[in-house]
Amino acid sequence: MNPVERTLRALDRAQQRHTAPGMVVGVVKKYGDDRGGLLAALIAYYGFVALIPLLLLLSTILSFILHGHPGAQKAIVDSALADFPIIGDQLRQNVHTVQGSGLALVVALLGLLYGALGIAQVLQHAMAEVWNVPGVIRPGYFPRLARSLLLFTTLAVGLLLATAAATLVATTLGGQAARIGALILSAVINSGLCLACFRILTPKTVSIRALLPGCAIAGPLFTILQAFGALLVTHQLRHATAIYGFFATVIGLLSWLYLAATITVYAAETNVVLHRRLWPRSILQPPLTEADEEVLESIANQEERRPEQHVDVEFKDDSTPPGTSGRTETTPDPEG
Repeated sequence: MNPVERTLRALDRAQQRHTAPGMVVGVVKKYGDDRGGLLAALIAYYGFVALIPLLLLLSTILSFILHGHPGAQKAIVDSALADFPIIGDQLRQNVHTVQGSGLALVVALLGLLYGALGIAQVLQHAMAEVWNVPGVIRPGYFPRLARSLLLFTTLAVGLLLATAAATLVATTLGGQAARIGALILSAVINSGLCLACFRILTPKTVSIRALLPGCAIAGPLFTILQAFGALLVTHQLRHATAIYGFFATVIGLLSWLYLAATITVYAAETNVVLHRRLWPRSILQPPLTEADEEVLESIANQEERRPEQHVDVEFKDDSTPPGTSGRTETTPDPEG
């Protein structure tokens, strides 16, 4: 065993003996096992595609609900756009109310809704992957569609609450107290909204109590991203504008969305690891820990696609030397 491996194995044993480091490693390992980076990239991409349809849909619906109250309409739209640093101004210039009446307007609104459904579908897929739900028991199209509509409704209600809370803080407090109060209130609202959305997206067998830890972490992180995201996007745009010109704005928006998506996936992974006690995990393998085997077995089981299909997972003894596959050879069923 070389000195580097000896040092790494000593660190590995240390993190396995202590709860806090073990949980952190467990979350990071689970994120990698579930290809969390790919899930975050999908969420960011579909979020980018759905952004304009959702904003147009919001603006049009508000024009009907708050007809005659343009100030209230503007406050809600501005509250939504405030979450997107720097690029919020560009988005504001391109968001307008869909014009029309009767059937034509209904068709236009349905088209916008359909264009925005991708992000809700991807979020449901991400949660199913994180919780290792077997394909055979994942919901069909219409249940997923119902969840998508419920998710959009929940986000709209959260936006209204955030707008009302921001207005209340601004009118009752002043100066530095208003800024601090707004940040605290934003973190609380973000955590509550995250919990409501996770409840919609997560399998029903998972209790709402199991969703609390990740949301308690994600809420403040989302608030920090909203508050200091401008600095991150500005840094990104400073190096990209000279090369990409107008498209640097797109790069900045995608960067911000990817950070938000990464927070979302890590929050979900935290819930799974704590709920199933998926730690300690081994950094160097073999040997595998019980948590390692449970995660690998869950990943294999989620590939079940039909009720007639059954996946069996076996592990060789931990004494299997490094460099061997550790896989159990199976003979294909000629009838399967």
